[in-house]
This record gives sequence, C-alpha cells and structure tokens, in this order.
Amino acid sequence: MLRSIEVISDERVGQGGFLLLRRMRLRLVRADGTRTAEGIWDYVERPVGLDAVVVALFRNRAAPEVLLRHGVRVPVQFGRPHAAALLLPELVAGIIERGEEGDEAVRERAAAEALEEAGLHIDPRSVEALGPPMFPSPGMTAEQFHFVCAEVPDGARAVRPAGDGSPFEEGARLEWVPLDEALRRCARAEIQDLKTEAGLRRLREKLGAPQSA
Repeated sequence: MLRSIEVISDERVGQGGFLLLRRMRLRLVRADGTRTAEGIWDYVERPVGLDAVVVALFRNRAAPEVLLRHGVRVPVQFGRPHAAALLLPELVAGIIERGEEGDEAVRERAAAEALEEAGLHIDPRSVEALGPPMFPSPGMTAEQFHFVCAEVPDGARAVRPAGDGSPFEEGARLEWVPLDEALRRCARAEIQDLKTEAGLRRLREKLGAPQSA
C-alpha cells in the first residue's frame, strides 16, 4: 500500500517555449512509512493552458456528416517519418487557455476554434458535451481533453479560416465525411488520431444507431 509521494527535487527545463519539461526526483512512501528508491519522472507542461477542447462539428442529423481537418503535425513527421502522410486528419481542436474555466468557457473556446480552424460561426450555446474529459497520455502530461459537439445549421456559410497565426496552419484542408465512413476510416487506419476516434464514437453514441451499413 502507498501513502504518498515524496518530492526530492523539482525543476523545469526549456522555460520560454511553447512546451517545457518538468523533471521531478521522487520517492514513493509506503503505508508503513518506508520509502522506495529514488526515481526520476519527466513530463510535459504547457504554460499557455493545461487542457484542450475537441470539437465534433456535424451537419444533417438524419444522415450525419462530420468535419475533418487535415493539417501538419510536426512530431509525427519527424518522429515517424516513414509512417505518416504530410497532413493528418483530425477533428477541430484547440487549447483551453489559462483563465478559461468552467463549462461556459469550454463552449466559448469550442466556438472560437470552429471559427479559427473551420471558418464556421457556431453559437456557444449550441455546443454540447460528449461525456467527461479524459487524460490522453497520463504518463507524459496532465492534460485532459474535453469532448464536445455542435451541429452546423443548414445553409451555414463558412468563411476563410483565420488560423492562429502559426505558419504550420498553411496547407490545411477541410473535408465533410459521413460519420459512419469516418469511423470506418479509423478501422482502416486512415484516421490515426486517438482523440478524433474517441470524439467520433461519442458523437455516434449521442446521435443513435447508424443510418447506413
């Protein structure tokens, strides 16, 4: 049985960047007061904001289509250079910035990302939760993903996505795909982003049984 974690040292490496590495030297304290050997745990922090929102934008509830955004992901390109296409298909997503707290802030951020990444004006009041937030990689980061969905109104016109000012936004493309086809792409490894598959499955569960095989 474990009682607590004893911190021996705590430092941050790479201050000033978009991400930083937190390096902690720790010992586990057992229930009887004895301690384990010392170990090091490195994990990633993001100063601009801890969590992210994942937005399943869909239209035509009777035969739902979802919006995929194909964009550059530098870690995939350089970490697995022979295993990935240049553009990775994902749901719209973005960082919940520090100070944006609570359900209303999540809805506001979801609407902001829909405009920024997809050029779609979404009423924050129409954004709905898709289950509880989840840790995507708890061994490497304390980040949680907040899954939401929003129905794009009939006749809604998209404007040119403004992006976030990053040069890596260039070349991204948008694609409307039938929801069940998107799930089949996950099964065929054509969509390999975990948060996207989780968001698609939660949306399918919310909307009910598939309309087509």
